[in-house]
Amino acid sequence: MEILIANESHFKYAEVICDTIAESAKIRGTGIARRTPEYVCKKLENGNAVIALEDGQFAGFCYIEVWGHEKFVANSGLIVHPDFRDRGLARQIKERVFNLSREKFPDAKIFGITTGLAVMKINYELGYKPTTFSELTDDPDFWKGCQTCKNFDILTRTERKMCLCTGMLYDPNAQIKKKNIEVQPEKEKLNTKAFKRLKSIKESLFLIKKEK
Repeated sequence: MEILIANESHFKYAEVICDTIAESAKIRGTGIARRTPEYVCKKLENGNAVIALEDGQFAGFCYIEVWGHEKFVANSGLIVHPDFRDRGLARQIKERVFNLSREKFPDAKIFGITTGLAVMKINYELGYKPTTFSELTDDPDFWKGCQTCKNFDILTRTERKMCLCTGMLYDPNAQIKKKNIEVQPEKEKLNTKAFKRLKSIKESLFLIKKEK
């Protein structure tokens, strides 16, 4: 199994990607924003997508959307072909596209909205936190993508404050703060140990000097 950063050579998979996403949503009975092969090809062309292949057969896919002048990015369209499910592939694809997002847009907040419990679990393991829609991008083009979802009327009735989807957000600045908070006590422990050791050495030297 290969999990690759997609490019123009993968245009031939665009239609099967769209069909697989649409069929999956139909089987689950959940709402989903429709993607066209032309739209997917744009993501393949600019290197903002990850594709999984096994012996040339399409196995899975996910892509990056950029919003608000690169302040926000979303990892969207995560799909695994039915022939390759129950192998942990979704987790691998999501992790690969998440890392690609961090590499290309290190300062951006990474977010997603989903009704899938499996995706929520993966997101949580990657560091996402559940959040309100107000913390997500206010870019109207993002929310236009929800127009083809059967639950769009709920979103509009609540003035984009809530829907059946759960919003999740990875904030790199919050992660840095968290690490600093976690590292500080460890530094304090090391400093305390070093101080005690230095004090012990000084006391030993004092006793040796006194004996002389």
